[in-house]
Amino acid sequence: CAVDENGGAVSLIESLFMSFGSGIVAEETGVVLHNRGSYFSLAPGHPNVYAGGKRPLHTLSPPMVLRDGRPELVFGTMGGEGQPQIQVQLLHHVYDRGLNVQQALDMPRWIVGRHQIAGRADISAGDSVIVESRMDPAIVAALRACGHIVHEIGPFCNEMGHAHAIAINAERGTLAGGGDPRADSLALGY
Repeated sequence: CAVDENGGAVSLIESLFMSFGSGIVAEETGVVLHNRGSYFSLAPGHPNVYAGGKRPLHTLSPPMVLRDGRPELVFGTMGGEGQPQIQVQLLHHVYDRGLNVQQALDMPRWIVGRHQIAGRADISAGDSVIVESRMDPAIVAALRACGHIVHEIGPFCNEMGHAHAIAINAERGTLAGGGDPRADSLALGY
């Protein structure tokens, strides 16, 4: 996420996908190519069938909130299919709960159906709700009481995304940034 002195804002996500992208390096550049095309299907009639003029389904979703056509919140996260879930949680914490962006980024997270949790063979894809161990025990109990399979993982786990955000206050002419404690990150202004 970046915002310049004129209020121009960018939310960008770059991804190789999977371990080392496609495993192909562009000749003489050192640039490793991504493999987002792996989401295409070869099954005829599939909505994501490989065909000319189509774009593959993927999880990259760099968001921005606009107010009166101007950027108000620039944010984003890595995290595969957890991205939209993390983004909704950040929006909830900022807009519904009134937290600043750093407080929102620091809050414990949950994700449904994340297919890869490092070192956790007991967590499978599907309808499992994965929560950070800092999650309010009453929320965890309520999820279980509703019949959800809940798995708790560490307090600031990499698998819960690496989100970043910048709040833009046009009236005051200020920016407030935040970096995710789950990654090496920081908010920097100069």
